[in-house]
Amino acid sequence: MKKTTLILPLFKQFIRDSETGKRLKKNGNKITKGTINNYRYVLHNLIEFTNTENFELRICDAQRLTKREIASEKNYWKKFYRKFSDFMYKKGCYDNYVGANMKQIRTFFNYLKNEKHYNTGDFHKLFYVRKEEVAILVLSPEQLKFLIHDTIFETQLTTGEKRIKDIFVFGCITGLRFSDIFRLTNKNFEFQNNEWYLKVKSKKTKSYSAIKLPVYAVDIVNKYKSKASKTPVFTPITLFNFNKTLKQIGEKAGFTAPVELSRERMGKTHVKTKIAERFCDKMSSHMMRRTAITTMLILGMPEHLVRNISGHSANSSSFYRYVHFAQSYLDKEIEKVYDKLEVY
Repeated sequence: MKKTTLILPLFKQFIRDSETGKRLKKNGNKITKGTINNYRYVLHNLIEFTNTENFELRICDAQRLTKREIASEKNYWKKFYRKFSDFMYKKGCYDNYVGANMKQIRTFFNYLKNEKHYNTGDFHKLFYVRKEEVAILVLSPEQLKFLIHDTIFETQLTTGEKRIKDIFVFGCITGLRFSDIFRLTNKNFEFQNNEWYLKVKSKKTKSYSAIKLPVYAVDIVNKYKSKASKTPVFTPITLFNFNKTLKQIGEKAGFTAPVELSRERMGKTHVKTKIAERFCDKMSSHMMRRTAITTMLILGMPEHLVRNISGHSANSSSFYRYVHFAQSYLDKEIEKVYDKLEVY
């Protein structure tokens, strides 16, 4: 009879080893807090799955299995993949989230095999990681200019909303991630040849970039910076409150056009066209970086220079999503010109 070991305690150990630094990335760096939080979400989903579906999660020593037992074990993990996927879809999840969970579970199995020396076999390679192309929502150049320059709109905002709007605009100009913005201090800004530059090292990619700042971005920095060199320029705010306030700002700005959203489950497209899904309702911190990259591309900056600012590698597949989006925007704009030329 094959001996089994319960998975959930091992998954908890996997998270602890990632937190304490016993488990590192391939390049020797520590696992980021964001990734560890993702592991916790997967653990929560697995616990909920086992309780709801009454499915015992366990592993066994594949080296000691007979041919018949190997076939049985393969069927067990096929069943797990199917039932866990169905469970996640019933919760309302889409392919990207379900696929992300499967990817983390595969990482966990690699940890068991390579670091804990459990001979679990290669059954986890049966787990297909689904992906979907989610539409990129960004501010148009006109919307961004409105937030930067419209003084009448500025008077309609509360003090807290003005602060969030300024931080959002700064992110839309520099392309910094939400976490990187709140790490900025006076040391990140240098005055050279009568121009201000932002010099920053990305927390995620570890790459450096120097960005020349426009006058309105410098004004934002001067408004909030402290005299102390080590004090963050922007006082930290929770991501929840930032996104909540940003949606309110978008509504006041009139960014209320309905948006059509399509998501996928098991590779099949599900289109959502609810009136409640307005552009402002979808505004979030992610829009800053996306807006910066697409605006640079739309307005003609060469791709390799945009990559240098955004920190994307030369072969980054995610970067080409921005290129595709920018080209689609240009196509629509030039079609408007052609349509006008058709009228005689």
